[in-house]
Amino acid sequence: MSDDPTLHSHLIGRQGSRADLNTPVLILDVEALDRNIAAMAALAAGRGVALRPHAKTHKSVDIARRQIAAGALGVCCAKIGEAEVLADGGVTGILITSPVAAPRAVERLAALAARSEGLMAVVDHPAVAARLDAALDGALAAAGARLGVLIDIDPGIARTGVASPEKAVELARAIAALPHLEGRGVQFYCGSQQHIADYAERRAAIVERTAYLGQVIAALADAGFAPAIVSGSGTGTHRIDLDLGVFTELQAGSYVFMDKQYLDCDLTGDAAAPFEVSLGVDSRVVSANHAGLVTIDAGFKSLSTDGGVAVARSGAGEGAAFFFMGDEHAALVEPGIGERMVPGDPVSLIVPHCDPTVNLYDHYHVVAGDTLVAIWPVSARGRAR
Repeated sequence: MSDDPTLHSHLIGRQGSRADLNTPVLILDVEALDRNIAAMAALAAGRGVALRPHAKTHKSVDIARRQIAAGALGVCCAKIGEAEVLADGGVTGILITSPVAAPRAVERLAALAARSEGLMAVVDHPAVAARLDAALDGALAAAGARLGVLIDIDPGIARTGVASPEKAVELARAIAALPHLEGRGVQFYCGSQQHIADYAERRAAIVERTAYLGQVIAALADAGFAPAIVSGSGTGTHRIDLDLGVFTELQAGSYVFMDKQYLDCDLTGDAAAPFEVSLGVDSRVVSANHAGLVTIDAGFKSLSTDGGVAVARSGAGEGAAFFFMGDEHAALVEPGIGERMVPGDPVSLIVPHCDPTVNLYDHYHVVAGDTLVAIWPVSARGRAR
């Protein structure tokens, strides 16, 4: 979505200027954002665990800098393109969490390793490790440096990662034989467990998966490859993972924003909300010709559709149901809503899934209360390769 800053730059710093933003618009409450960043940093530090939050959530140099300033040792990126953008923005300590395998992408990774302090990547196949080592020969050999790599372990969803403890040991041996790679540890991300709504059910699932992770770690240790880094976890399981005490660093990402998917989950076991909603999409009513329905200007092009539907946070009644009505529009349905609201009325939405929603926009419109205070680029928007 094109979000030309010239539409809104003149509103920065003007009291109440949020009300004058063209909609639909991606909104970021900077005070809630900073409280979320501080809360997760304090929680990890209190347990003696490092924090390397996932930047695939926000794709933002500005937010990554705030996370590192609050104590994070770096950030995670899903793709090489994200890592290039953040590294060029001065962000260090980047871990690329998806295997980089295509020949051209491997060349880019080698070039990035030469200029990005603390860069690490995951590998899950000996052939790819060898390909990466060969590409690094020119990029790092002169400096006598090596690229740190983590062995990606499949948590059971067959997406990426080695599929057994034996394969993990085989890969560790292959890495150890390569001159430009340094085995630093393992990655284990249980993505399918993050959104189990019930805490006890989610905890049981993670306890079972962590027992398997323990088998892999034991096999690596017995073979002389005890992992110094055990990286993983997420917003949905961070409390459970901290209690289990296996991870040395957390990769949680969505905690900075919160979305409907995570709001539907009991993250703490006591129904407490450890993080605030800082991200939203502001929209407006564009049609109100039916008593029980109004149409707003935020449809498929404004909100991700993989995580259910948005929720009206303000501007409409708490009982208003959201329905997509095409690319540009959605409906809010509630008895009498079309008699209470008129075209032009504002509606602020909680997004269904934050990561892909952010990727629809060019900019964050950063607010403090009802005032626009900054416009930040979604720095790595669209960098999926």
